Amino acid sequence: MFIRSIPLAKRMFDLLLAVLGLLILSPVLLLMAVLVGIYHGSPVLFTQTRPGFKGKPFCIYKFRTMTDARDEQGNLLPDSQRLTPLGRFLRASSLDELPELFNVLRGEMSIVGPRPLLMQYLERYTAEQARRHEVLPGITGWAQVNGLRGDTSIEERTRYDLYYIENWSLLFDIKIILRTIVNFITGRQENAY
Repeated sequence: MFIRSIPLAKRMFDLLLAVLGLLILSPVLLLMAVLVGIYHGSPVLFTQTRPGFKGKPFCIYKFRTMTDARDEQGNLLPDSQRLTPLGRFLRASSLDELPELFNVLRGEMSIVGPRPLLMQYLERYTAEQARRHEVLPGITGWAQVNGLRGDTSIEERTRYDLYYIENWSLLFDIKIILRTIVNFITGRQENAY
């Protein structure tokens, strides 16, 4: 396991929050799983390979937000036609991200860190952009609480990610978590990766 390179205090903090989060949010997780199963079918989790610590691939978990609807030839319909009202709500509220707490337990993600992008971006990174993999990817991050969404440039998000990496502390993580909670409560959802 690659956790040995991650600061022990951060790993312990992540484990504590992930376990508490899963315990407290278990009714919400169960409800979301049932609703996703009813409206989107099985499996209820969407999995995708993403680059993690040092670029090592891992399988990220999210609640499914789309159906498997297909055309007459058996081809999947465009994403916009498969995204359901429930899926839009899950994405807008970021509730589709809750299963990532299991990635935190497995040591593949942190509560706070740069959001894991898609594998195909790895080969396009500059040396500076590749530094985002010096830490575990996070469920939330400095870029997200500062309003940077998936439609902003990788350069812009990289500036925030590198600031986080260079200034990391547990207090900084707590600040980001509190801002994430405030954004959730006030409806300012920043996470669209």
